Amino acid sequence: MPRSRESREEACSVKGPLSRNHSDAKTLAASSGDGGGGGQRPRRGVGACIRDVFRRQAPERGRPESPLRLIMDTVPEMPSTDAHSSDIVAERYLVESKKSTAHVPLACSTQYCAFPLDGNHLCVWSPRDPSHQLLTLQGHHQLITAVVFGNQIDPHQLCSASHDCIIMWNVAACREKTLKGVIPRGTVLGSPLQTVLCLRFSPDDRAVAVCAGNKISVMDVEVWDYCVGSSIYNSSILTAYPLLSLLIREENRQLVTGSADGQLWIFSLMESHHYHCVAHVDLRKKSDTFSTRRMLARQCSLPEDSQYHSTPEVDKREEAEASFPVLSLAHCDLCLPDTQDGACGCFSSECTKCLWIGSSTALFVFNPASVELEAALHFKEFQNLSVQVAGSCAVMSEAMSPKALCMLSSMFGNKIAVLDVSLAALLSSQRSPGAGRVLSVLPSSCVLPTSPLYFGVVKESLPKPASSKRHAVRSVMEDRPLIFHNKIRSSGYTSAPHGTMFSPKTNIKHINKRTSKGKNSHKWYVIECAPTKPEHEVAVAQEPVAVSCLQYSGDGQRLACGLANHLSLVFDASLSGRPAAFSGHDGAVSTICWSHDKRWLLSTGRDRTLRVWSVHRRELMLLLGPGSFSKPITSAQFYYMDAFMLLSSGPELWLLKYHIDLCRDDMRRYKPKSRYKPVFRLPLTSGADVTTLSAVNDFYSHIVLTAGRDRAVEVFDLNVGRSAAVIAEVHSRPAHQICQNKGSSFAAQQSLAYNLFLTTAVGDGVRLWDLRTLRCVRCFEGHPHRCYPCGVAFSPCGRLVGCGAEDRHAYVYEMGSSSFLYRLAGHTDTVTEVAFNPAAPQLNLQSQSAYI
Repeated sequence: MPRSRESREEACSVKGPLSRNHSDAKTLAASSGDGGGGGQRPRRGVGACIRDVFRRQAPERGRPESPLRLIMDTVPEMPSTDAHSSDIVAERYLVESKKSTAHVPLACSTQYCAFPLDGNHLCVWSPRDPSHQLLTLQGHHQLITAVVFGNQIDPHQLCSASHDCIIMWNVAACREKTLKGVIPRGTVLGSPLQTVLCLRFSPDDRAVAVCAGNKISVMDVEVWDYCVGSSIYNSSILTAYPLLSLLIREENRQLVTGSADGQLWIFSLMESHHYHCVAHVDLRKKSDTFSTRRMLARQCSLPEDSQYHSTPEVDKREEAEASFPVLSLAHCDLCLPDTQDGACGCFSSECTKCLWIGSSTALFVFNPASVELEAALHFKEFQNLSVQVAGSCAVMSEAMSPKALCMLSSMFGNKIAVLDVSLAALLSSQRSPGAGRVLSVLPSSCVLPTSPLYFGVVKESLPKPASSKRHAVRSVMEDRPLIFHNKIRSSGYTSAPHGTMFSPKTNIKHINKRTSKGKNSHKWYVIECAPTKPEHEVAVAQEPVAVSCLQYSGDGQRLACGLANHLSLVFDASLSGRPAAFSGHDGAVSTICWSHDKRWLLSTGRDRTLRVWSVHRRELMLLLGPGSFSKPITSAQFYYMDAFMLLSSGPELWLLKYHIDLCRDDMRRYKPKSRYKPVFRLPLTSGADVTTLSAVNDFYSHIVLTAGRDRAVEVFDLNVGRSAAVIAEVHSRPAHQICQNKGSSFAAQQSLAYNLFLTTAVGDGVRLWDLRTLRCVRCFEGHPHRCYPCGVAFSPCGRLVGCGAEDRHAYVYEMGSSSFLYRLAGHTDTVTEVAFNPAAPQLNLQSQSAYI
């Protein structure tokens, strides 16, 4: 009789129908031989103790229960460390073997789970209908070393390999024969000469790839046939540890492989990309980064009086440092929060394609697009699981399914467990708590009176002051009557009407000229065109000198660059003619920035000075000397539509109000008349020095992004005058550039697209972030960047990303793919800076060889 749902008795060895079924199967196997070998084999008892941990479900649509339904006792539930652990993971099935299950092969499909029992018995269990009897397939005489399910559902194929033979099984036919009392037989494909470590079906299940020793053989299921092919790519030695798992992502044409030391590689299978490595991941570091971000987000969600202004540190003295071997890889369809309405349509489908990574002590959900972990399930956090350290792992989840099936074999025991993992519950339990509101580059409210930005708004809203003479006259006449003239001029209502109200312009030729001129001056950016061929090359100096910074003006007519020989040059967009030179720094120019009205040019240098130049006069208008700040200026720019200057010095962010005097006095021209005043300053939460900052100056925005030496990105809201969010562990090294999607007046974008920004660090690629979710949505690592800080840039249309590289090329990525779109050649040295023309499909590159 089936037990009630409240039954919690101790499990014991199964007797009755199950034991008789195993005994009958062994008797038939001894009398008729195996599935294809033809010889008799001695009787062997299975001797397995099977326990069921799931609650029995009702029969489907009133179907009567099978008479062969297993009658199993349930295991008493153990207390868990998490109150919601039963919602996240549940142990549905557990079997104990007589032999060790440390490295037994496991296989999962949408309908069945397969695992070897007692070495050479192959068991198949149905997670969809647990009432089905456990199917035991016998045919191997030696230890089973590899098991795999086919890709097709009808018929559902299962292939197993041992030291003696490779057998193909039809699961449905084998179950029917077992119910009729006939021993199921498989089709023997052959006998391997070496140990088979891996089996894989072709997409149509007509061929099986067999990996034995150092050879890979392709066998046809129906006829013996070895398809001998040539290798199209052979990578170098990736690691000293063996590669344990392999997966092909057909939709992205990528190959993913993992090793025993917890390393993961993603290769592009596009022939035009020469099968290069797209990403390299260390699961141990990714797991630590994921934990740190969760702890920091949880800390930021606490009340202000309980927050600490330091990154929380995890006490790991009692934990052993260990790697996460990549035991298995599987596809995972994941619907991330707040990504279906993404800023760019290319993220709606790409970001949902994730991977399950099964390891010895944890199960991870990995996003190949952002090269980040989305969730982590550590087995030690769930004390009710029978397997805490796994030797083998197999994961399976159906397309767009909220649940996944995971099989684990004990590393130090003889247990095999089947887990039911709820992906939705796992994500909700590990979702970082929000900061209370969604951040956006576009302002959602007016400037507060207590905001430091209020100084710029008040000045622009006040009326222009009248001259002193008119003010004196007004003060004298303010007490006189309203009408004091002797004669009042008529308003015109009683006068005769004019014969001609207005005369149309008849100079058609002049109008056409003006219209064509205006059209050319506001030419729209051609989104379909991408710069792929070099047009011009200009030497910025007679001797080799590095170009440290590069920026276009807002109208795309001029290009400014800073050099290492103390000069700043301004070229025409066509790089023709003699450039305008600005000399004054005593060190290399590190930052250069245009004002929104294109009248001023801001530059900072290694001499710890900040200078504001007049582009038309080509002279210095404002100077901030070395004594203005205690530490060097790392980054500076115009901000809030040229109302302020924003800069970073040490661990602080400074907001300066400035005034540039345009009056020319030849007698006192050496006396500075322009002035500045510090309005507001903010330190980083961690106290680390600022490496770079970014803010939008083309329109009003309250958001400022900063990167620090602590490898974190901090978001400041200057409308409220405080830190709004902190993204920890952005890169493995401090970021040297933050690039926002500022758009262009010549190209239209969606409003949410302005919330995207890029960060880059030496040796850690380029990462694309969404300010609304504070998440990395894509990672670009297809270019070499090990030693030099190479710059990045957004295209005006917001669809392309350009970056420099150390292989004397520039790379252009598309936002929807981690593989590069173009690889631009032409330089003879490392490409350090890139800049898109906001008005034309042009990409300017600068290198350390004094060429643009």
